[in-house]
Amino acid sequence: MGNCVRENPLRSRADVERAAIQLIEPLIPLLSPGKARLHLGDTGAAYPDDIAQMEAFARPLWAIVPMLAGGCNCVTILWPHWREGIIHGADPESPEYWGEVEDFDQRLVEMAVFGMGMALTPERFFFDLPERTQKQLHAWLDQINHHDMPKNNWTFFRVLVNIGFMICKLSYDAQRLEKDLAMIEEHYEGDGWYFDYFNQREYYTMWAFHYYGLVYARVMEKIDSKRSRMFIERAGKMARDFACWFDNSAEALPYGRSLTYRFAQGAFYAAQALAEAQTPEIGYGEMKYLLLGNMRKWFRKPIFTRDGVLTIGYGYPNLLMAEGYNAPGSPYWAMKAFACLALPEDHPFWQAEEKAPSVPLRALQPHARMLIERSADGSHVMAFAAGNRAHEHSHDEAKYEKFVYSTVFGFSVCKAQKLLKDGAFDNMLALSEDGDTYHPRYGCSDYELTQEAVRSTWHPFAGVTVRTEIRPMGEWHLRIHRIQTDRVLYAAEGGYAISRDGSDGSVVYAQHAVRPEEIVQADCAAVVAPWGVSGVRALAGYEAGTIVMPEPNTNLMVPRTLLPTLTAKLEPGEHLLVSAVLGTRTGGRSAWENPPTEVLTYGKVD
Repeated sequence: MGNCVRENPLRSRADVERAAIQLIEPLIPLLSPGKARLHLGDTGAAYPDDIAQMEAFARPLWAIVPMLAGGCNCVTILWPHWREGIIHGADPESPEYWGEVEDFDQRLVEMAVFGMGMALTPERFFFDLPERTQKQLHAWLDQINHHDMPKNNWTFFRVLVNIGFMICKLSYDAQRLEKDLAMIEEHYEGDGWYFDYFNQREYYTMWAFHYYGLVYARVMEKIDSKRSRMFIERAGKMARDFACWFDNSAEALPYGRSLTYRFAQGAFYAAQALAEAQTPEIGYGEMKYLLLGNMRKWFRKPIFTRDGVLTIGYGYPNLLMAEGYNAPGSPYWAMKAFACLALPEDHPFWQAEEKAPSVPLRALQPHARMLIERSADGSHVMAFAAGNRAHEHSHDEAKYEKFVYSTVFGFSVCKAQKLLKDGAFDNMLALSEDGDTYHPRYGCSDYELTQEAVRSTWHPFAGVTVRTEIRPMGEWHLRIHRIQTDRVLYAAEGGYAISRDGSDGSVVYAQHAVRPEEIVQADCAAVVAPWGVSGVRALAGYEAGTIVMPEPNTNLMVPRTLLPTLTAKLEPGEHLLVSAVLGTRTGGRSAWENPPTEVLTYGKVD
């Protein structure tokens, strides 16, 4: 990858401009003859390939639009290609016309960035187009006002299109705009938190609802000052909670769906800077630290093809963890992180020194159904979840229902529920009726969050009830399961999945010469290595420890893992299972052999 973004220090505005070029320039040779489509791969999504190619064309605009708005000189390398693509894509007589849309169409999603361009930089983005194209683009985008969409963050796409029309003094649907803003209001539940459809709370609160609200505030401040101020105030509240999702190197928490958008994780702070939405806790220095630090972490991971094209996956190319709506161009939603390029060089955001935010070691976030714990040195963030079921996306149980999510170890998704190696049941209690097919937690009938513990009740089978209590204690945590079953069950309690060979996407220890130490005893299982420690200790109810070698490519962070696991056979009746779990990047064998006294004390459960 020429001028590799991996080496970009991301310290100045010029560096960030160059990063955008480094990410988008490899796409130029892959544009179609009329430049309205991008073919980036042959994997499929829920929508046809011609729509996927339109999506791939549109998503780099999330960076190109702010570059136009900010007067970035280097945008001249990119904009002429995308300008030509718009001319052909909006033209019904062109063979590359983007077409007539339908209800719930993916192209409705991609219209949002065109609305943002028209609203944020109308002269450079819209009025720079030929007059004929202006009319055609208006007509093509106006389809969004005549089709149904999911009642979730998608509603903001139509808002952006209509405010783009308004800023450009084109006809727009004022009544629809007000209805959409009212619907968005129904998704706000206080303290800065929005929920997406199916009552989900994950990154869509930050990189969707707040992001678009902050874009709205930036362009509508003089037209709708009250609502603009409201969006800024809400984002300010969100900024405090969200900062807890990042470790001291700005690595963000892998949690929920759409994680292939990768460095969109920091896009909230780019939008906050765009809207000049500082707070006493999160100023420009903290925004830069989280946004640019997160991007640095991502650019050092093997997430690109040899030609510099972003891949589907998380820490490395991985189709297994993807959603059905992840097409080859989908990862370029990450370009939303470049919203800050709309700010000029002399803006206080660019002049500020990066500064780590001040965050608590423990944060109760009831809206997210999480108790977040931070290691004393800040190198590890753990989110203990009460379950936030998503209903219809792939690997819901892995993406929302694990007992803990980790910035160091990520999480794993299963290849099959048969056999523990296929299931890769890290940070789960998996239960089986036959010792072959396992079921982890999926859906909680009730839950409770306190400053000390996360409790939930779940039912893996009819006639089986599990009451789980998780108590964080630094990088250790205690798991207590009270199980009532009317049949024989086989139990497997997984700890953190840890790399087999030390590769974290950026470092490989001594060309795999360093082998982790595996510790297996009747009451414990652990993996101790230079790159970290993962272990589980049986305190009550378990029969044996084992090290499971999950199928490759199940973990989001690394392709090959080992998984310390405790097992037990449970006869019909009531059972108590108690374990202590450790996951750490630091401390080595000493960390494993010397658990805090309170871990063993709490382990004595009646």
